[in-house]
Amino acid sequence: MIDLFTSPTPNGHKVSIALEEMGLDYEVHTIDLRSGEQKEEPFLAHSPNGRIPAIYDREHDLSIFESGAIMIHLAEKSGKFMPSDVVGRSRVIQWLMFQMGGVGPMMGQANVFFRYFPEKIQPAIDRYQSEGRRLFEVLNTQLGKTEYLAGEYSIADMANWAWVRSYRWSGIEIDGLEHLQRWHKAIKVRPAAEKGITVPVDMRLLRDGNENSKETEDFIKGAQTMVQGLKKD
Repeated sequence: MIDLFTSPTPNGHKVSIALEEMGLDYEVHTIDLRSGEQKEEPFLAHSPNGRIPAIYDREHDLSIFESGAIMIHLAEKSGKFMPSDVVGRSRVIQWLMFQMGGVGPMMGQANVFFRYFPEKIQPAIDRYQSEGRRLFEVLNTQLGKTEYLAGEYSIADMANWAWVRSYRWSGIEIDGLEHLQRWHKAIKVRPAAEKGITVPVDMRLLRDGNENSKETEDFIKGAQTMVQGLKKD
């Protein structure tokens, strides 16, 4: 059994998608980011950096933080979605790290400046949206060569898709990226991926660009509160 400590964010969804795809038993523990629960015990015992997601693998009495590390552990535990051979494993990990070091941080900053920051700093918005688009183009080029990022569907696709699917929220266009669009649609219809993005709560309408709902307004206010708290820190 896996204990999943998470919130409805792309990084959280990466792990819930993986758990669903792998068919692993897990129990969800929702972490309230707006109240600062991620900065307190007992969560810090699982994630010293105070960031979601984190897991506790009861079988091994093992806590793991950092979403990429969690996904690798789950793939190895289940024997699914990451090849065991040196070449195949390397390809999957490279594209997983591409998301960890590029897509996630750039889209995350685009979200902050485009959606949450109280002042509209246009050069910052332009910088992160432009870099996000460039990274999408890298993905598009790769997906013009292979059906999925590392050949067969893998944790690399799950990780990148959890972020790419929220492109509207980041204000990044995918027009003209036909291979990326094909890949996005193919994963979107996978039942496990669809289920994974409803954990711990269903945020699909918000992430799919519904900007006029009360839920969206409340979410933005909560995120703005967190951003202001980070500024004070």
